[in-house]
This record gives sequence, structure tokens and C-alpha cells, in this order.
Amino acid sequence: MTTHATASPTPSGEAPAVTRAAGLTVDGLTVRYGSTTAVEHVSLDVAPAETVAVIGPSGCGKSTTLRAVAGLVPVSEGAIGLAGRDVTALGPARRNIGLVPQNYAVFPHMSVAANIGYGLRARGTAAARREALVRDMLELTHLSDLADRRPDQLSGGQRQRVALARALAIQPDALLLDEPLAALDPQLRGGLRRELATMLAATECATLIVTHDQREALSLGSRIALLRDGRLVQFDTPQRLWDDPADAFVADFLAGAVLLDAELDDGHAVTLDGSWRLPVRDLEVRPTEHGAVRLLLRHDSLTVTDDSAASALVAEVTHSEFTGDGVHLTVRAGGHHLGVRVPPDARIGRSVALAAAPGRATLLRP
Repeated sequence: MTTHATASPTPSGEAPAVTRAAGLTVDGLTVRYGSTTAVEHVSLDVAPAETVAVIGPSGCGKSTTLRAVAGLVPVSEGAIGLAGRDVTALGPARRNIGLVPQNYAVFPHMSVAANIGYGLRARGTAAARREALVRDMLELTHLSDLADRRPDQLSGGQRQRVALARALAIQPDALLLDEPLAALDPQLRGGLRRELATMLAATECATLIVTHDQREALSLGSRIALLRDGRLVQFDTPQRLWDDPADAFVADFLAGAVLLDAELDDGHAVTLDGSWRLPVRDLEVRPTEHGAVRLLLRHDSLTVTDDSAASALVAEVTHSEFTGDGVHLTVRAGGHHLGVRVPPDARIGRSVALAAAPGRATLLRP
């Protein structure tokens, strides 16, 4: 499947229209609560059998986007398409969407099998067909041995799988997951994230996941839509967001990286208002689709060096944190906070001289 970005806003601020008919399409979605705009001109698409992760800080509009797709909040502007149908004006029951809310919402008085079959029974599915689909879902979610148990006899991860199986049993055109692992202990999330990825790979519906967890988005989404203040900042594959972030917000939020404006001058990248000159030969150079020359720095991009070096940047140490195999320093230079790792026995004063670790810092140029 070919992936493509649809996020870059037009000069008017609106994202371009999405034309893919199959799967799920969100085209120019705007949601207002009175005078407050929660989501503004968001466009994205999810192909059948694809998983797209929607991520962003609290209050960015990601849950509102999911609720609008589900039909739980009214759409002020724009359109929502599903399996070739315009479902913008349809109620939730007529959209053929499977929804897994953050709290899972399993019925405590029903067995696992009865929970999974609830939506099928409500739709009047014939008993034989219903039983076959429930068996399939029990097998898919590794719950066959727990079919007769009640939810209070299950772990959090098992209840999450029950909710997922119930949503999938109705054979939805789209599956919506709202913070699917947020209610679980951190120790459980890694294993269940891998289980969830395997289960989603076995489905044919378009899947939209809302999460605040960067690792969850990177590992589950074949593409990621990153929102800020109700607007879509960038929509692309995890690799492209990692390698070529649209702006400093994307770099920081997704990877804890710093993105600095730069200029090229006589074989050097010049940044921080001319106070730092880095030899281009020490940098990894990549093309960018976002127009300007920029320097991308991650926590392994910098190294402490001799302050007499011509390319050194003198920075103030503002915080240090022991990480077991080293110390992570936060330093300030030119109004920016940068991160650098040093050995655990390094002697660090109030300031350090920094240089780019060869091949670790990235120069993005058109």
C-alpha cells in the first residue's frame, strides 16, 4: 500500500481534501462547542486493513476527532466517509463502527462470550452465525479458555481484549480505539501493545487509534496524524515524521528532538543566530519537504568537547539526571534547551562545550 501525506495545510490553513473512497475518510472536519473550536479543518484517511494513530498533547482535539467519526458529537463543517458512504449525518448505530472506549465498558453481569456477542444479538444476527463469530473472536483475542468467566474474574489486559473482540464481532467498516492501553499498568503495556498489533493485523477494517503515548503511536500506526490546538500539523508514516518533522513541535513531541533553523555558509551549517557553526562534513544530510534548512538534534546528536574547538557551542547546564549507564544533561544555549548524554563518571561544571557527534546530527535541506 502506498502511503502519502495529506496533512500539510494549504495557504488558507485548510488541509487538502481527501479523495480515497474505501475505508475511512475525514475531510475538512471542524467541531465547535459554542464559541470554542475543538477541531479545525482536519483531513485524514484510513485504508481498509490499515491502522492510523492520532496523537497530540492533552486538549489537542484527538478524542473529539474520534467521537465525531463515531457520531457521538455533531460535525460543524466537513464530511466523514466510510466504505464509500457519506455518514456525516448518520447516527452512531447506522455507521457500522466498532468503538473501544478508554474504560472498555464491558458488561459486568455477562460472561466473556456474552459480552462479545452482545452487538450481534442487538442486530438480530441468527444464533448459529452469532455463535460462529463469537468463537472466531475468542480465538483471535486468545480468550477461548475464558469464555465463561465474568469481567471481575479477568485482568485489565483480558478485559481490554474482551472489549476489542466485541467491537470486531460486528464486522465493522472502521474500528475506533480510544487510548486502548492507558488503563493498564506500565509493566503490561509492552506485551499487550505487541498483542494488539498482531490482532489488528488480522482484521480487514480501517482502524483509528487515539493515544497520547508516542511509543504506542510509532509501533501501532502505519501512519500517524499529529494534532496541536485542534489542527493537523503533520500526517505521514512514522519514519517520515521521525526523519523529517514539519516543525519543532513535531520533533519535540514525537521524539524529544530539537529542530533549529539554520543557514549554509562555506561548508558550515550556521544556527542559533550565528553563534554556532558546524562543519557539514560532521552532519548527516537529508532532503526535506518542508522548505527550509534546519538542524535536527536528538539526545545522541551531541557530545561534550574541548571548549577551544572552533565548532564548539558553550551551553549552560540546567539539569542533570542519572540514567544508570550515563547521565542525561539538559543544557541551554541561544534560548533553546538541548539534551546530551555523558558517561556516569564525567565531571561536569556549570557549563559545557558541545559539538555534533559525527554522523549523529542531521542537516535537513531542500
